[in-house]
Amino acid sequence: MTATTGPLVRGVALAACVLALAACGRGVNSTPRDAPNLEVWVEEVRQRPAPALDPLPVMQQFETFEYSAQGIRDPFSNAFTDDSSGSGPRPDSNRRKEITEQFPLDSMSMVGTIGTGGRIVGLVLAPDKVTYRISPGNYLGQNDGRVTSVADNRIELVELVPDGAGGWLERPASLALNEQ
Repeated sequence: MTATTGPLVRGVALAACVLALAACGRGVNSTPRDAPNLEVWVEEVRQRPAPALDPLPVMQQFETFEYSAQGIRDPFSNAFTDDSSGSGPRPDSNRRKEITEQFPLDSMSMVGTIGTGGRIVGLVLAPDKVTYRISPGNYLGQNDGRVTSVADNRIELVELVPDGAGGWLERPASLALNEQ
């Protein structure tokens, strides 16, 4: 910048600041020139009658329906899975569940046996890190797996699985000794 343009720029900047402050000169409490007109307009609007409201919609009346199929079989009943119908194996719903039936069979592992001869008890490690004693007649797994025999290296059982048609099928299963 040259020496002559410096005072000119300062003067223009000073004039702009003065104009900006003058524009803000109206205080909060000062009344604008158009205030009386605004007050008159607001009063006129308040004096007008309120517009009419739209009428409420008429509620539609629905036709009533009476269910008349009381004599027909209920499609939601358990007629196909009723314990009294059909023959074949069925889970015993009155039997008290054993603690080893809360775990899936594939999550348990046989870790050993106790006893000799005809009185062998199998040792099964469950996911809760507890070792359970298993003998014939006990139940394992979530499919009503009844233990049929315990040998030195395996536990044999029979599970009951649904056949998809409302019945049950017996399925052999086993737990082998986990040799580590």
